[in-house]
Amino acid sequence: PDPFKEISDLASELLLADMAFIENRLERITEARKPPKDAELQVAVLEKILTALEDEQPVGSVPLNQAELLTISGHNFFSEKPLIIAVNLDQDQFASGDYPEREKVLDYASRLNLPVIEACALIEAEISELSPEDRPEFLEDLGITEPGISRLARVAYERLGLISFFTIGEDEVRAWSIRRGIAAKQAAGKVHTDMERGFIRAETVHFEDLFALGSVAKAREKGLIRLEGKDYQVQDGDIINFRFNV
Repeated sequence: PDPFKEISDLASELLLADMAFIENRLERITEARKPPKDAELQVAVLEKILTALEDEQPVGSVPLNQAELLTISGHNFFSEKPLIIAVNLDQDQFASGDYPEREKVLDYASRLNLPVIEACALIEAEISELSPEDRPEFLEDLGITEPGISRLARVAYERLGLISFFTIGEDEVRAWSIRRGIAAKQAAGKVHTDMERGFIRAETVHFEDLFALGSVAKAREKGLIRLEGKDYQVQDGDIINFRFNV
C-alpha cells in the first residue's frame, strides 16, 4: 500500500464533499423565493471557501473574520475537522524509521500543519499485553518513550482542544474531558449539575504533585492543595474536589 496515496485520496474526498455541499447551498440561496437576511454575506463567504477548496485548501485553512465564522457556524464542513495522520508500519519499517513515500507524507503534513503518528499495530498489541512493570523496559528496547496509542490519544486531545481533570471517590478515580479554558464552576457541572448550581470552591491539586507525595494528606501538609474560585481555569491533570451546597 502507498500511504501518501491513501492520505491524498481521503483528503480529496473530504474536499469534494465540501465543494458539493457549498454548490448545493449556493443554489438554494440564490433560487430561494425569500432568501435569508444575510444571504449576501453567506454567498460571499461560501464562494470564498469554494475558491480555496478548488485550490485544494481545506476549509480550516481559510482566514475568516468573526462575522464570516458566525455566518457558517451551522455548517459541518468535513475538511474543517481537526485531522491527524496515523501511519501503520510493519516491524521492519518501524525499526528502520522509514517506509515508502515517507518524505511525501511528512511534506504534505507540514504544508497543512498536521501531526503525524507513526506506529506498528503488531508492536502496539504486544505492549498492551505487558504488565505495567514490564512496559518501560520494552519501550526502552524499542527506543521510544510511550506507546503509539498514547501518542495518538495525546495528540487527538491537543487537536480537539481538550484536557482532563480527575475526581477521587472512596473506591474510584475518574477522568473527565473538558475544553481547554473552561472555568471550575463549568467543570463541576460536568460531574453533576448540582455541583455547578451550588458551587462554592474547587479544592485542587495537580496529579504530578499528588503522585510524587503519595497521598492527599502529604500534599496538604506541603501546602500544595489550593482552594480555587468559580473563575479558575482548570488545568490539564488537575485533581479536584468540588465543594458545593444545594
